[in-house]
Amino acid sequence: MCGIGGIFGKGGTASQLHAMLGAIAHRGPDDAGTWADPLGSALFGQRRLSIIDLSPAGHQPMGDPEGRFWLSFNGEIYNYRELRAELAGYPFRGNSDSEVLLAAWQRWGPACLDRLIGMFAFLLWDTREQTLFAVRDRFGVKPLYYSYDAGGRLLLASEIKALQAAGAPVEPDARTWSTYLAMGHQDFSTATFWDGIDSVPPGHLLVWRDGQPLSIRKWYDLGDQADAPLDARSLAEVIEEYRALLVASVGLRFRSDVPVGINLSGGLDSSILLGIVQRLQGPESQLHAFTFVTNDDRYDELPWVRQMLAHTKHASVPCALAAAEVPELAESVQRFSDEPFGGIPTLAYARVFETARAMGTLVLLDGQGLDEQWAGYDYYAAAPRQDALAAIQGTQDRPVRPECLTGEFAALAAQPSFATPYPDALRNMQYRDIRYAKIPRALRFNDRVSMRSSTELREPFLDHRLVELAFRQPAEHKILNGTRKRLLREMAGSLLPPGLAHTPKRPLQTPQREWLRGPLREWAGTQIQAALDGFGGAWLEPRAVDQQWRRFLAGESDNSFYVWQWVSLGLMSTIRQGSALHV
Repeated sequence: MCGIGGIFGKGGTASQLHAMLGAIAHRGPDDAGTWADPLGSALFGQRRLSIIDLSPAGHQPMGDPEGRFWLSFNGEIYNYRELRAELAGYPFRGNSDSEVLLAAWQRWGPACLDRLIGMFAFLLWDTREQTLFAVRDRFGVKPLYYSYDAGGRLLLASEIKALQAAGAPVEPDARTWSTYLAMGHQDFSTATFWDGIDSVPPGHLLVWRDGQPLSIRKWYDLGDQADAPLDARSLAEVIEEYRALLVASVGLRFRSDVPVGINLSGGLDSSILLGIVQRLQGPESQLHAFTFVTNDDRYDELPWVRQMLAHTKHASVPCALAAAEVPELAESVQRFSDEPFGGIPTLAYARVFETARAMGTLVLLDGQGLDEQWAGYDYYAAAPRQDALAAIQGTQDRPVRPECLTGEFAALAAQPSFATPYPDALRNMQYRDIRYAKIPRALRFNDRVSMRSSTELREPFLDHRLVELAFRQPAEHKILNGTRKRLLREMAGSLLPPGLAHTPKRPLQTPQREWLRGPLREWAGTQIQAALDGFGGAWLEPRAVDQQWRRFLAGESDNSFYVWQWVSLGLMSTIRQGSALHV
């Protein structure tokens, strides 16, 4: 797990590259390295967080024995041991998964991507062909951003701030902001909140060669399997295969040369993760289990977590967040995020990684991905909807306030068009959430807050084999008589303590509404004013914002999504202004 960055084309300097890597030093505090092609078209480097093979043999950028291919890699290839066995005869110098990836590319070229089980973003330079290959994993667990200027210079990095440190644009993208503020959509396309900076899409390969057009092509998409027939097997048969894959997936993600822990909530997905850990490691496992709490009984899930852990030897580690800590933590998380993040739940999750790092646990597993696979959200059981904002649960109120935007700015908003590759509405909604809506957004938030604390987050339930199997299932294996996640609940009985398999879904996890109306009222108002005074001043109608803010404070709205949008705009405006003054 690392941070990567590179400059391709003429004119890149070592000082620019060092500025890039310095901006993402938190992603790799253990080592740093750079490499330059003698012909001058490639300059790239890496900040290393040592997880597998802690020795100097894992140093990057890494070249193959012949010196043709050079690699800068972020992520983990979980099946690296199996691939290494297939690559017999390669003169390995160490035991890292990075070297296995380099050897796999040398042996199979881009076709090696289909063999990889993992999360990854990497830059690979072919010195013979003077060609860059930049790759992002199937679901976009690991980030990769780029900026391509009119002169043909290409910048790539793990985070936006690294690109900007090397000279990429620092102006906000008005269209992206308008779409977000007017409609709530984010992370559904390659566009970012910054003009001239884009994201390499999940499952895509970017190819660059000096003097030729930039090429970005798809190497994986879940929707390409849409014409496969639905699974005709019984539920019991599918459960058997899915459970075996779950156990294998979690087992692969325990491969580490540093301590591993798990993130637990009181929900079904976390419970399944714990059950599989117990199956893999046995009843003597003392792995740490981290849970965020806000000391509000209406939202905290610690009672369910303690019930889950009651008959195990796992240490329960509550990670508390108090309202008074939000202002300082929010500014810090915003600086590391570069784009709007997901409110107080994201801050509470950031506290988990802070705690884990302080205790020496450098790798954490969580339960992201099962709701999307098995139709866990309430709107899956309702009438089919293509509105991604159905993803905001627990509220009947409108999530956004477009009437608070100036007319000219609101007109910039672009209604997303989501692909619908499947013949049924349910799978198209699930595909939307995995490819465009929930998963991209959650993965961005999770990556930034985990790497902020120099910890690695692994998502075993986003193993592509699990997702593909789930997408081959008929609707009745997911929802039956209004009960969602049917297969998981049937399967969970053999993994969980009594009563937990039917735990209801609790979408609200922190008292964000209550805190913004109460102890954080003054702070939130200050941030909203900062939004009006900053680059949001040309976008927001002050009177309309004030009216809606007062209505929220009076309890006339049961959702705080739009309030946090304005808070985010204020945080980013303040940080941007401070950066400009510093320069």
